[in-house]
Amino acid sequence: FLDEIDAVGRRRGYGYTGGGHDEREQTLNQLLVEMDGFEANEGVIIIAATNRKDVLDPALLRPGRFDRQVTVPNPDIKGREKILQVHARKVPLGPDVDLRIIARGTPGFSGADLANLVNEAALMAARVGRRFVTMEDFEQAKDKVMMGAERRSMVLTDEQKQHTAYHEAGHAIVGLSLPKCDPVYKATIIPRGGALGMVVSLPEMDRLNWHKDQCQQNLAMTMAGKAAEILKWGDEAVSNGPAGDIMQASQLARAMVMRWGMSEKVGNIDYSEAAEGYQGNTGGFSVSAHTKELIEEEVKRFVEEGYQLARKILEEKREEWERLAQGLLEYETLTGEEIKRVIRGEPPHAPDDEDEGNAPADTSVVAIPKTRPRKKPKGDGGMEPEPTA
Repeated sequence: FLDEIDAVGRRRGYGYTGGGHDEREQTLNQLLVEMDGFEANEGVIIIAATNRKDVLDPALLRPGRFDRQVTVPNPDIKGREKILQVHARKVPLGPDVDLRIIARGTPGFSGADLANLVNEAALMAARVGRRFVTMEDFEQAKDKVMMGAERRSMVLTDEQKQHTAYHEAGHAIVGLSLPKCDPVYKATIIPRGGALGMVVSLPEMDRLNWHKDQCQQNLAMTMAGKAAEILKWGDEAVSNGPAGDIMQASQLARAMVMRWGMSEKVGNIDYSEAAEGYQGNTGGFSVSAHTKELIEEEVKRFVEEGYQLARKILEEKREEWERLAQGLLEYETLTGEEIKRVIRGEPPHAPDDEDEGNAPADTSVVAIPKTRPRKKPKGDGGMEPEPTA
């Protein structure tokens, strides 16, 4: 079994320069000879894996070599449920755990992601001394896997918190206003991973393709954070917070122009191989300076149109945007349903509300005012609860 076969099986004469290029080609040539040479090697089956089939040398894929190709995509909802069942056998589950609901809420997760999710949920239960895993443990574990671990030790000034709240509220308002955007799953201003806050959206079903209007609306949601900062404090006060948003929007816009043929000016031509030239590689094909300039203009146009759409929505829904920003400052983390209630001017449900017991099993109630002390979880294992990271 040869894992990451593209390390030695990359197309010859493509994207490499220097002396190491010759050694790599010699290794590939010897591999080809061993697989389909003059000697009979009966009983030997060679299997290889890669996530970059597009860069493999054509000689590797000819009959007699790697002629049977099996695509292994991320599992769909049924596959995720079965994978969760396998990993959950080793973990005692509470009566409220529904693996199908968890599978429905984890689109795009790989098998390794799901194994990590179950492990993190077990750790969440162990930290509070509980001998079984509940649905809430899975929700917290999913947040950690998707958004990163909470960094509550990071001290933020009131100004930084306010900046983050309005930025994230902008993302959420625009995402909720555009029908082609994925539903907002959760918004938080608690630092997680390398971000001071984030808004996470989850598709209602596994996505198999992208349409142009979906891309344009997702660009608007992505650029809404910067639009919110400029609307609130002006051009001079914009921060480096939107850096990740700008990178994400640029990548999507480049794919629209260079791979998916969504630009009328650039046309229905795949320039993705020419993109190697942007990275200093010699592979692919070259394009004229005029075409490069046209590509950059179209990428900039798509991103700018997304920004202007986001700004227009925030101007029209300024009252809802302000309300949500203040809600994030008070509660720090809100689920999608809680965001909708805050926008309507209603208080989100807190964990100690009287109707908590009537909440459905797939609803995560997390809104806790930061001015109210958090309840200490009750465990039956005799262990003192520990703060989660």
